[in-house]
Amino acid sequence: MTQPEQPALTRARTLVAGNSERFARNVFARLFAMKPVLRELFPAEMARVRESFVDVVDHVLASIAAPDGHGELVDFLAQLGRDHRKYGVVSEHYWLMYDALMSEFEYAFGAGWTDAAEESVGQAMLLLTGVMRGAAESASEPVQWQARVVQKFSITRDRAIVRLVATGPHPAYAAGQYLETQIPQWPRTWRNLSPAIPDNPNGELEFHVRAVPGGRISRTIVSETRVGDVWTFAQRHGTMQLDPAKPSLLIAGGTGLAPLRALLIDYAQYAEPAPVHLFYGTEYPGELYELGVLRQLAATNPWLRITGVTENVDDPWWLTDAADPRQWGLELVYGRVGEVAAGYADWSDRQVLLCGPAPMVFHTALRLRAAGVDADAIAHDPLT
Repeated sequence: MTQPEQPALTRARTLVAGNSERFARNVFARLFAMKPVLRELFPAEMARVRESFVDVVDHVLASIAAPDGHGELVDFLAQLGRDHRKYGVVSEHYWLMYDALMSEFEYAFGAGWTDAAEESVGQAMLLLTGVMRGAAESASEPVQWQARVVQKFSITRDRAIVRLVATGPHPAYAAGQYLETQIPQWPRTWRNLSPAIPDNPNGELEFHVRAVPGGRISRTIVSETRVGDVWTFAQRHGTMQLDPAKPSLLIAGGTGLAPLRALLIDYAQYAEPAPVHLFYGTEYPGELYELGVLRQLAATNPWLRITGVTENVDDPWWLTDAADPRQWGLELVYGRVGEVAAGYADWSDRQVLLCGPAPMVFHTALRLRAAGVDADAIAHDPLT
């Protein structure tokens, strides 16, 4: 007895998943063969691009086949279309991508590429490319804007603070959001960075960057960024915000403090906001470089309470010149910041914001939920 034939979109997902790397390579090879100049719009190393591309295609195929969630899919693709303007993608390119996708699906389906399969897959790929194209064409904000580095401070051997000033008008961003960022040393390569201060009329920006293992962009910023460098920014993202009517719990790991810092500075504009307790964690005491600034903020805003958390009691040899965080008189405890915060008190009445390395955010959310915090009350940026 023969197995029933799979629906075309399910079959398409299966074929892509069977060898996603080959699928992505073939699609881009077809695209560049049709218009070789398009290769210049992409970074030299395409691995991350291909991986993200496959994720999008799979998400589209799965969402269309699902009984609901189509509105969220359209919103997702529209944002993606607006984001892709920064690469220099224009309307014509979406039609070329549609042709490349359909050619690769025809090849992958082989004898199974029937009229019905072509129609189903074609409608899905038209939705993918069409919504992105339409959103890009209707976007009103500038594709890119720039800012010049005016100060850089090396905090430790792998942490730096970079301050910039916009070179012209720029779209406003909300405190807590992150910006698509390109540095001059890595053209056509974009990373998301969170400003540590709110948007302001002077166009001032501040970023706290840690050189993460294997992070080429972050390591370049920490080691090579110089005053005078011009950074390029594109779309803003993120929905983290504080409701001044609700008490809040904020948990930051390392330079994940940056967007929460911006939110706290912005929050200080309210006359009598609800209480906020911030747990600021690092691996070593000498890495709590922002405790001095936070102490000043707390001294003039009685609604704010700060707890510093370090995993180790003593600094390693390369941090011997770091300031002793105990000098600022704030509470300092030892342990992993998520574990300390989750066990510190009953947070079931709090709105919770988490920011830091993905493993820290993931495990902290699990501990908070186990401690009785509603999952819907916990917010963080997408984990990558």
